[in-house]
Amino acid sequence: MKKSIQTLFQKPLKVANIGIELFHHALEDQATPNLQVDWQPIAGGDESLMRKIVELEHDERVIEANQEAVHRLNSAQPIWVDVKPAHEAIGLHKQTLLHAGPPITFAAMSEPMKGAVYAALKYEGLAKNDEEAYTLAASGDIHYVPCHHYQAVGPMTGIISASMPLICVKNETHGNLSYATFNEGAGDVARFGAYSENTVKRLKWIETT
Repeated sequence: MKKSIQTLFQKPLKVANIGIELFHHALEDQATPNLQVDWQPIAGGDESLMRKIVELEHDERVIEANQEAVHRLNSAQPIWVDVKPAHEAIGLHKQTLLHAGPPITFAAMSEPMKGAVYAALKYEGLAKNDEEAYTLAASGDIHYVPCHHYQAVGPMTGIISASMPLICVKNETHGNLSYATFNEGAGDVARFGAYSENTVKRLKWIETT
């Protein structure tokens, strides 16, 4: 046993540090490779809230709901049925932009998402140039809503505006409709936060051609 322990410490260390970064920095100072895992206890360590979460995990209603969700995914029969502009397909107003993720203010958006907003505002003709796009985006006159509130999905930044053509997909099993934008391809694209004139031209090309 003693010999095996000695052998262990003669080998290069492979360290995973969980939680407190102080140990991670100490290892870095000693040139010891390590993986820092940003871990926190659930509910921020609030014991009463942790108990409620554990109770939910064992709640029959939650278990049944999860099973139903998996069943609906597995039984879905998606069929591409149409292509329509977002204002027609989902009633999207020109002053409303859809985005990926949960509800968020413009100020709190990541820089790539803000860039895609600028691209959409120029594409829709609401801003003539970058400066006007910057001002309008933060003015409070644009309404930002998650894609999933409109049964839609968008890649990366997820920005969808009124004129963008949407792929309309019907689930034959349950009759519900979902919507997605067309892939812009590679390069200077809005889904990665680009908002150059080339980005806007490509969005127009997808719409019209």
